[in-house]
Amino acid sequence: MQIALAEAANALEQGEFPVGCVLVHDNQVVARGRRRNSRRQTNELDHAEIVALHDLIENYPEIDCSQLTIYCTMEPCLMCFAALLLSNVHTIVYAYEDAMGGGTAINLNHLTPLYRQMEVTIIPRILRDESLTLFKKFFNNPANKYWQNSFLADYTLAQE
Repeated sequence: MQIALAEAANALEQGEFPVGCVLVHDNQVVARGRRRNSRRQTNELDHAEIVALHDLIENYPEIDCSQLTIYCTMEPCLMCFAALLLSNVHTIVYAYEDAMGGGTAINLNHLTPLYRQMEVTIIPRILRDESLTLFKKFFNNPANKYWQNSFLADYTLAQE
């Protein structure tokens, strides 16, 4: 998670939403991602998890994804959660809960057969305070417009 936090800190330094993640196989980081293009309100495709999956495919296409664990500084959204499941990544560790758009609480038993049969392990709140600090910095900076004045911003800034 420390490496994911470093990715998030790099994103924040670049004025991006501070989400970072790493994919780990046999205790080795095999792919990384950080949020990109969050300054463009119309771009919701370059989430850290999607960037990391692209990195994995490009550099380690032979890896059995069922043996991966992903570490994210924020709970994956519904899009990223589904992409991880469809990529066969079923162990997800995250730091800070996405109170507005987190997807990991979805009941897979209520979905179509493809998802219903999947088993997933979710491990929340690992290094939450460190991640929360990055999100507070982001939302406290008026230059960052992404999700400003949203439920997530209000929720984050109210955290102690």
